[in-house]
Amino acid sequence: MTHFQYILLATTLITSSLSAQKLDPDKKYDVACIGFYNLENLFDTIDTKDVKDTEFTPGGSKLWDSKRYYHKLENMSRVISEMGKKVTNSAPSILGVAEIENKMVLEDLINTDKLKSQNYGIVHYQSPDRRGIDVALLYRKDHFNVASSKKFPLESPSDPNFKSRDQLLVSGELFGEKVHIIVAHWPSRRGGEKRSMPKRILAAQLAKGIIDSLKLDDPKAKVIFMGDLNDDPNSPSVKKYMMATGNKKKLIGDALYNPMQEYYNKGIGTLAWRDSWNLFDQLIMTQSLLHDDPSTFKYYGAKVFNQSYLQQSSGRFKGYPFRTFVGSDFKGGFSDHFPVYLFLIREQDSVN
Repeated sequence: MTHFQYILLATTLITSSLSAQKLDPDKKYDVACIGFYNLENLFDTIDTKDVKDTEFTPGGSKLWDSKRYYHKLENMSRVISEMGKKVTNSAPSILGVAEIENKMVLEDLINTDKLKSQNYGIVHYQSPDRRGIDVALLYRKDHFNVASSKKFPLESPSDPNFKSRDQLLVSGELFGEKVHIIVAHWPSRRGGEKRSMPKRILAAQLAKGIIDSLKLDDPKAKVIFMGDLNDDPNSPSVKKYMMATGNKKKLIGDALYNPMQEYYNKGIGTLAWRDSWNLFDQLIMTQSLLHDDPSTFKYYGAKVFNQSYLQQSSGRFKGYPFRTFVGSDFKGGFSDHFPVYLFLIREQDSVN
């Protein structure tokens, strides 16, 4: 693993949440980058039976052919290859992704020129979502060793026909330390925020249940939950049902820490809609990642990756995420979401 001194971290990651942590400039630290990215409809060009993907075919409304597909892959690979690179000099050790059609599109993605050398592995399960979109985990094989994985279906007791994305749990060792990663893509706000809220509350309860079960087995379990929640950090699903807060003084009992709350409070988001910003893409963690033991990984800071090339450069929607499509109009952009990532650090000399 590449090692860095604090001075590099400090000059690269200037945000209030990061600068609040004081590190010894004379010591070196191991750094691991963990991120999440909604890839916005990364479909192949094949019409799949029982999946609503006809628009993403050469004869569909989006004229989704190989040229556009590979253009999308190159764009996605550029973003992933640059997430956290100024600090770690490589692509993220672990990356959760959403809105992917199948494992094949991920295999094509990790074999692009910009990512092939990063030696990514894939954890993926097919979800029952009617659009055919899933979540998955990409991991650097030389950084993370997968021990187990499991999918958790999201079900609605009041609606037996309800279908959505599974939540993915992957457990393993990140540079020798056991961590658990949960990747999710909660139900959308289609039909209105309030009307659709109960489905996201169910998703929050499922996520909290997974985390609580991990902590039951190991009270010190290091768990990072990530995903496109279709809710903001202050939404009831996140604050009340997941018990996630951005205020470290309120971290009592089984409360979780949500570093994205601070960005949201400042008006920084990951997607924009009707002249307002939302921060649906979140990274939430157990309190076990907030500690003073220098010998094990701890949370250092989080960031919304909103580089200028990921933004609309002009017009009414200047600053919004630069999308692949607007309706059926191909724009050749990236995604309607900005990705997010965090850093874990530990002192080199303290590692046993």
